Amino acid sequence: EQIFDFYQKHYQNEFLKEKKILNRFFESVGKKVYDILKSTKLFIDFVGKVFYFLLYLVMNPKKIRFRATLKYIETSAVDALLIVAVTAFLVGVVIAYQGAVQLEKFGANIFVVEMISITMFREIAPLVTAIVIAGRSASSYTEEIDAMRTMNFEPIIFLTIPRIFALCISLPLLVFFADIVGVIGGMVIAYTSLDITYIEFINRLQNEVPVKHLLLGVFKALFFGFFIAIIGCFRGFQVENNTTSIGKYTTISVVNAIFVVILLDAVFSVIFTQMGI
Repeated sequence: EQIFDFYQKHYQNEFLKEKKILNRFFESVGKKVYDILKSTKLFIDFVGKVFYFLLYLVMNPKKIRFRATLKYIETSAVDALLIVAVTAFLVGVVIAYQGAVQLEKFGANIFVVEMISITMFREIAPLVTAIVIAGRSASSYTEEIDAMRTMNFEPIIFLTIPRIFALCISLPLLVFFADIVGVIGGMVIAYTSLDITYIEFINRLQNEVPVKHLLLGVFKALFFGFFIAIIGCFRGFQVENNTTSIGKYTTISVVNAIFVVILLDAVFSVIFTQMGI
C-alpha cells in the first residue's frame, strides 16, 4: 500500500505540473492573440483618422504644413542618400557577379543586362531602399505626443500627415536613385567580368528592357512610403512616459514596417504577375 500511495502521489504531482505548464502555454497564446487583435483594431482606427484628416486637408489646403513636409523629406531622403547609394551599388555588384558566373557557362553573357536591370527595377531596389528607410524613418517617427495634445494641437495633422507626404514623395525618388546606382554597379561587373562595354550595356538596356519595370518599382515605393510612415507614427502614439517604452515601441515600429514592406512586395509581385505586367 505504501508503494502504491507513493506512485499515486508521484504521478498526481507530475500530472499537476504538466497541467500547469499547459495552462501557462494556452494563457500565453491567448494573451498574444488578444494583443494582436487589440493592436489591429487600434491600427485600423488610426488609419481611419488619418484618412479623415487627409480629406480635411484636401478641403483646407492652407492648413497643410509644407515646411514640415520639406523638413521630413530632408531627414528621410537627403540624409539617406549615402547609405542608399552604397547599399544599391553593392547589391547591383552582387547580382551581376553571381549572374555573370552562371551566364558565362552558357555563353549568354549579354543577357546579364536584362537580369540586372529588371531585377533591380522591379524588386531589389524598391525592397532594399524601403527596408533601409524603414530602419531609419520608422524609428525616428516613434515619439511622444503628449505635449502636443496638452497644447490642444491635433497630432495627426501636425506630425503624421507631413511625414506621410514626405515619405510618399521621397521614397519613389530614392528608389529611382537606387535603380541608377544599382545598374551602375552591375555595369562595372559586366565590364570587368564579361567584357561588356558600357556603351553595349546601355544600348541593350535601352532596346531590350521596357520602361514599365522601372515604373512598377517606383509605383510600389509609393505604398511602401505610406505604410512606413503610418506604422512609425502609430507606434509613436503608443509611447508612454518612461524610458523603456520609447525603446520598446521603436523596435516594434521598425520590425512592423519591415514586415509590412516585405508583405506588400509579395502581394504586388503576385498581382503584377497575374496581370501579365
